[in-house]
Amino acid sequence: MTIFYLLVFLFGTIIGSFLNCIVFRINDGKSFFLGKSFCPKCSHKLSWKDLIPIFSFIFLKGNCRYCKNKISLQYPVVEFITGLSFVFIFYLTGFKIAYIGNNFQLYYNIYLLTLTSIFIVIFVSDLKHFIIPDKMVYFGIFISLVWYLLLLFYFKIYSKEEITSFVLAGLFVFLTLLSIFIVSRGKWIGFGDVKFSFLMGLTLGFSNLVLAFFLATIMGSIISLLLILLKKKTLKSEIPFGPFLVFGTWISLFFGEQILSFYFNLF
Repeated sequence: MTIFYLLVFLFGTIIGSFLNCIVFRINDGKSFFLGKSFCPKCSHKLSWKDLIPIFSFIFLKGNCRYCKNKISLQYPVVEFITGLSFVFIFYLTGFKIAYIGNNFQLYYNIYLLTLTSIFIVIFVSDLKHFIIPDKMVYFGIFISLVWYLLLLFYFKIYSKEEITSFVLAGLFVFLTLLSIFIVSRGKWIGFGDVKFSFLMGLTLGFSNLVLAFFLATIMGSIISLLLILLKKKTLKSEIPFGPFLVFGTWISLFFGEQILSFYFNLF
């Protein structure tokens, strides 16, 4: 299984390299499917030797081969985290090579890998550009709805009522945050966060949704306080909330039931 997880990690780093491309191009309004990769500093087209995930960054010592400018740490970090996330998903879901014939397990892993990739793009994009890309949110909503249709009609393990509850959770949190956005005129929360909240509700349901917001708020408060204490930010500085929402959503998606069960067992 070690070799299997190594292959999963390598595959994840390749996907991570593509996610970096999406983050860079989607905020510039460029297609991330067409055109060759190029250095953002000198615009020189990159060869295959420059595009090996993680290793190219190490071999080039963090500098562009052509203009010698520094390569952002974002690239190897995103590649590494994506690879690690992919391994984590396969490990957590108990996927084994022998299970490939199990359609549910295979489709479920594809869904989780795709959703995680979307979350990573949203996390990095909002952290770096203060923008939650609409295309990523809409794509996440689309693949979640497709997944629920598979659960309802193909695997037949979800009822219409269960799926409706997830959709209602998305609508509820979307309308709640939309009202806050309107009342505050966008000062308390960004509209990107409002749209992403529907994806949160759709993927988590009501119970895990509350946990996700709790985790996002706690983590956001801690990080913001640390940045202020380190004098990296001030009380008036704008700090994107999207990355914390992504963090809360991802943790709740995989550990929500365990965390809630642990919490309620305390009483």
